[in-house]
Amino acid sequence: MALSFVSYNVNGIRAALKKGFAEWTAENQFDLICLQETKAMRDQVDMQPIEDLGYHHYWHSAEKKGYSGVAIFSKKEPDQVITKTGIDLCDTEGRVIRADFGDWTVLNCYFPSGTSGDIRQDIKMQFLDEFLQWAQELRKERPKLLICGDYNIAHTKIDIHDPIGNKKSSGFLPEERAWMDKWLEAGFVDAYRHLNPEKIEYSWWSYRANARANNKGWRIDYLSVTENLKNTLLESRHLNQAMHSDHCPVWVNLDLTF
Repeated sequence: MALSFVSYNVNGIRAALKKGFAEWTAENQFDLICLQETKAMRDQVDMQPIEDLGYHHYWHSAEKKGYSGVAIFSKKEPDQVITKTGIDLCDTEGRVIRADFGDWTVLNCYFPSGTSGDIRQDIKMQFLDEFLQWAQELRKERPKLLICGDYNIAHTKIDIHDPIGNKKSSGFLPEERAWMDKWLEAGFVDAYRHLNPEKIEYSWWSYRANARANNKGWRIDYLSVTENLKNTLLESRHLNQAMHSDHCPVWVNLDLTF
């Protein structure tokens, strides 16, 4: 039976709920939902509407209130949930949560942005290197990995509406794109691009200049899988009719036992 999986940067779970996120979830009944940028502590959110739909939910919030944060909503209880990685940025800023289901593991991730200046860009590049090393180590223990979330990188020219104008923009810098090359070379498969080699769809649009209405976006949200799960990928697309955030959900159907 196929597993219906969604990764979604909601840019604030409380704001998304006010915009109909729970109703949208009820209409779609995904098996597994991974949220990024929740911007809330668990006790700040009324989860009854989500619980009523049959979801268990697990959180890793940032130490700083109203910032970052990731959460997993699952129809099935995982075997275990882990929020510590040993990477300081992940553990203090609520950037990674892990859930194990049988012989496979999902990592829900919110990679740092470098748009606020050189210091955060340097931190982002350090994080990328540390995260890749950590993921490779985890793969020795848990060989079947799904790594979803907001990577904050548009990989290739077809993943961004204006590659020339943004060649010096954080999120499309040569060193960031090179890291994505290295990520894929290390044996991680971009599910959407694997299934849709030349299709142009985006997952994030600026709030400025009517970007979403004009589809001037970036594809920066991903689900990657280890090579041994590549053949489980059935279908993937961007659910750009969902309007709870400046991002849209990335949906993937996988032939996995849940």
